[in-house]
Amino acid sequence: MDLTRLLPAIVALAERAGALILEHYRDGVAVRTKADASPVTVADEAAEALILEGLAGLTPEIPVVAEETVAGGHVPELGDGRFWLVDPLDGTKEFLRRNGEFTVNIALIEGREPVLGVVFAPALGKVWWGARGAGAMLRDAAGERPIAARPRPASGIVAVASRSHSDPQTEAFLDQMGVAERISAGSSLKFCLVAEGRADVYPRFGPTMEWDTAAGHAVLRAAGGQVTTRDGAPFTYRKPGFRNPEFIARGA
Repeated sequence: MDLTRLLPAIVALAERAGALILEHYRDGVAVRTKADASPVTVADEAAEALILEGLAGLTPEIPVVAEETVAGGHVPELGDGRFWLVDPLDGTKEFLRRNGEFTVNIALIEGREPVLGVVFAPALGKVWWGARGAGAMLRDAAGERPIAARPRPASGIVAVASRSHSDPQTEAFLDQMGVAERISAGSSLKFCLVAEGRADVYPRFGPTMEWDTAAGHAVLRAAGGQVTTRDGAPFTYRKPGFRNPEFIARGA
């Protein structure tokens, strides 16, 4: 599969989903609570339906694991082949708070690794993408340009942490690292800040799902960064229940 040729179509698909989300963002939506106590809106569901239709047209042979479909009890048979991971609206809490820090996440998994990813922040007008062997890119109001994670500085480490989730373990980890600056951000924006070289580390010791991390992970890998488990093991996908362990995302 030529990932470089596939990327533009996936970027366009994420942007279409983001445009649909913005319609609901402007008008306001009702929210309900799923079985896991997380919020979901009609914007999540409409964006996921659009993405599923688009992926079926682009790669009908590749199954899709999407957050809301899985929440409804529908999990495709994956086997050992490639599969898509989709979070149609990552950061629903940020969406409801109307702070703009929500994203559309689409990632392709091959083996147990994310090899292509697109993260679109529609309210911010920013889209990041990357793939194995193709590098990572950002497009915003200033135009389109390549991005790269930066080497860890000898001092002045910048950490990015979740805006909605904080815990004593994360605070202790950041204190131990001697972080000079902390940035709070929602959704997959945290991975993208490390991929851009604006931050050096993003630890997450709370619960996440594979669709929360795969697209941002793919962009960061393409930018020269890495994600490992807390003990330094490779951070992989296709796990039972699609649940992630604790992880640390780092720059180059």
